[in-house]
Amino acid sequence: MSQDRIHIRKVDVLSDSHYILRKTAFDYLRNDGTWQTSTRESYDRGNGATLLLYNRSRKTVILTRQFRYPAFVNGSDGFLIEACAGVLDEKDPAACARREAEEETGFHIHEVQKVFEAFMSPGAVTERLYFYIGEYEDKDRKSKGGGKPGEGEDIEVLEMTLNEAMDKISSGAIVDGKTIMLLQHLKLSGLMD
Repeated sequence: MSQDRIHIRKVDVLSDSHYILRKTAFDYLRNDGTWQTSTRESYDRGNGATLLLYNRSRKTVILTRQFRYPAFVNGSDGFLIEACAGVLDEKDPAACARREAEEETGFHIHEVQKVFEAFMSPGAVTERLYFYIGEYEDKDRKSKGGGKPGEGEDIEVLEMTLNEAMDKISSGAIVDGKTIMLLQHLKLSGLMD
């Protein structure tokens, strides 16, 4: 039904530097039966996957800290504590989540559990994010992590208890949306009780 309510008039690419920024003019059939012409910009950075690593026996999680320029220019110090994540290079979001976990944290995780998927900023960004959790043990650590310096990554790996992470949400030390969602899911799941 939604395809019958949208007629694309024109699409202009405004930027194709790192990701793609498009300006689209379209007609939209409103609920009252009238057509409205609108123009919107959408930022296409591809779809992504995120993975929260947890250790059930120690009640800990693995998070990362890295510099995020958009957060910096919006009044933050720019260093965000996050669950590992990345843009899908392959069709399998679970494979992406495992790959990013190993690159960023050094942990090679075999089994991950999909918990949900979400559009994080649907008013402007096309990205669909796939959310996973995965259990880690010390034996799963294959490297120190830290990301790929050639891609500008300089990632610090953090291990803390789930309760410490939840306290960091309350104190404002963790402000990344995907991370907050995964930590709250893990807390509510009962896996760490």
